[in-house]
Amino acid sequence: MDLSKELEIAITAVRKAATVCVAIRQSDACEDAISKKDRSPVTIADFGSQAVIIQELLKAFPGSNIVAEEDSNQMAELKGSVLGKDMVNAVAEVVPGANWESISEWISKGNYEGGPNGRFWTIDPIDGTKGFLRNEQYAVALALIEDGEPILGILGCPNYPVESFENAGAGVGMLFYAMKGKGAKQLQLAAEDVGESKSIAVGQVTSAAEANLCESVESGHSSHSESDRIKQVLGITQPSLRIDSQCKYAAVAKGDASIYLRLPTSESYREKIWDHAGGYIITREAGGVVTDVHGNALDFSKGQTLADNQGIVAAPASIHGEVLAAVKG
Repeated sequence: MDLSKELEIAITAVRKAATVCVAIRQSDACEDAISKKDRSPVTIADFGSQAVIIQELLKAFPGSNIVAEEDSNQMAELKGSVLGKDMVNAVAEVVPGANWESISEWISKGNYEGGPNGRFWTIDPIDGTKGFLRNEQYAVALALIEDGEPILGILGCPNYPVESFENAGAGVGMLFYAMKGKGAKQLQLAAEDVGESKSIAVGQVTSAAEANLCESVESGHSSHSESDRIKQVLGITQPSLRIDSQCKYAAVAKGDASIYLRLPTSESYREKIWDHAGGYIITREAGGVVTDVHGNALDFSKGQTLADNQGIVAAPASIHGEVLAAVKG
């Protein structure tokens, strides 16, 4: 399966969208809104990012089906506002000629319902809302799904350290990608081309006791108390790496963390496909195993949610069974 053109276009789209996110996050209007505890900066960054990605995809692949998080109808109240103008300006910097009407039209093309047949793209324009607001970890996430299975995934992580969380070194901003059967790779977000990419692989751990755990910053997203119980069962003594977004998948895929747990805080909640598709294939292609908390494979064929799954357990194959047994308790 040759996905070279899809990969090239997807990486370009994610890079441009990340540029929009960074510009909006650094704008004076955004800083003022954050100081007033207004979530509008996230909204306009979400809209701008989604518009850029969809525009790039449809330019290269007209008629593509796209499942995206944002709805253009929610933009109306921002039209003519300072924040709305900031969004248009940020998008126009990477897509010359973009205006309010074209941005709204692009966003509206992300209304596909998903399902088990054929190809479609899924987009999370900003995964990790609170990480974005704190100027910490967030991701621009894009994946291509075919017959219910992710076959291509890209994560643009503007604040991910080039080296590691312990030794960040000079510069931040990484892009991670994977194609089915081709392994997982990373490159700096600002790199000139994919020729600068390097293969990544999950950490080599033989026992869960040697591992370090990656989980959500927010306890509302994943049960911290249950994670602590699991750490005790497994004998893990290293402190948890708590970061937002699908950057957690990237951390496991490149060995900055060994285990990613997203433990259900509600019996009824089901994960959205755009929150996991990109990170899922990157971790799998890096040698990891990704299941739900019951050990079931993630099923992306049920529409816009992982309707038949609960939670996430991601780890190297060498310890995934041990971790899953502890999760099941």
